[in-house]
Amino acid sequence: MAHSNYVFTSESVSEGHPDKVCDQISDGVVDLFLAQDPYARVACETLATTNRIVIAGEVRGPEGLLKEIEGVARDTVKAIGYEQDGFHWKTAEVQCYLHAQSADIAVGVDAAGNKDEGAGDQGIMFGYACRETDDLMPAPIHYAHRILKSLADARHGGVKELGPDAKSQVSLQYVDGKPVRATSVVVSTQHAEGLDQEAVREIVRPHVLKVLPEGWMCDEAHFYVNPTGRFVIGGPDGDAGLTGRKIIVDTYGGAAPHGGGAFSGKDPTKVDRSAAYAARYLAKNVVGAGLADRCTIQLSYAIGVSHPLSVYIDTAGTGRVDEEKLSDVLRQLMNLSPRGIREHLKLNRPIYARTAAYGHFGRTPDADGGFSWEKLDLVDELKRAF
Repeated sequence: MAHSNYVFTSESVSEGHPDKVCDQISDGVVDLFLAQDPYARVACETLATTNRIVIAGEVRGPEGLLKEIEGVARDTVKAIGYEQDGFHWKTAEVQCYLHAQSADIAVGVDAAGNKDEGAGDQGIMFGYACRETDDLMPAPIHYAHRILKSLADARHGGVKELGPDAKSQVSLQYVDGKPVRATSVVVSTQHAEGLDQEAVREIVRPHVLKVLPEGWMCDEAHFYVNPTGRFVIGGPDGDAGLTGRKIIVDTYGGAAPHGGGAFSGKDPTKVDRSAAYAARYLAKNVVGAGLADRCTIQLSYAIGVSHPLSVYIDTAGTGRVDEEKLSDVLRQLMNLSPRGIREHLKLNRPIYARTAAYGHFGRTPDADGGFSWEKLDLVDELKRAF
């Protein structure tokens, strides 16, 4: 039986965190290829350290893009705001080691004859939704993301005292299974030389107060800003970054299960990404339709196989309909083959760089098709089915 009274914590990291720098570069490369060929294949990994960016992986698509790939890396770092001695968009060395996709992988994924397109890899993927926030996301990760986004907006708007690298952590008290207040808030943010801890604290405070619901702020003793006292050296100069190391930040902050793979740097034939998006889409529509207050969906795939091996649904005792019937209805409403997911959510578009910071879920769908998996366009059909 689940606990009803507890404290749960989630963390987020900013766009300037070393790992997120790498995620954004990798997804920028995905967008570069998809913009030229919607069916390009990309598996791109990025490493960033002191004034050096290394890009590696496998691709199939337009050739001769080496200069453009370097441009993606530099433009991404510039947009984030890194113009520091140890990491600068203009002076960092960029090395690219992308090479052709393995033919052994390609033959399993490609459609041929009577064979439909197969999954790009084996794996399990999860989607989740709940009623804790308007965007049907768990509250701790929702507020952790928004604190950092508010700080980033202020920095881009001219607050020079803040640097690009930052982390947040929000602990919420739950009563009868519902969040009621913050018990602690942690924010560590890179800052200008000469700024003391108290000054940074007062820069951060209004952003936390703005994001949390009224009356939710923790007491002063549990409001931690730059607990070490100093955070001047940051970003890849302070700590090396890699693509795919912030998978819990990318999803549900630990409030729901996570599959085995990261998202960034992967084109939509990779079910690590596309099936996780599909699972979130279905779970969100289930909750949005009022069929449950919480919904977890697991999908599983085998490389080269065109259909999911399993579809598991758990409404954690909050469901108002039969879960077995719900599983059948969802399969009828959405083709969960890799091709079916891509076509339903229209994923073969350059829409991925924007996903690589502040979460892949709980975002507002864009007019150009970005965050299509956040739409609630199955709600009416689900209501009719039940």
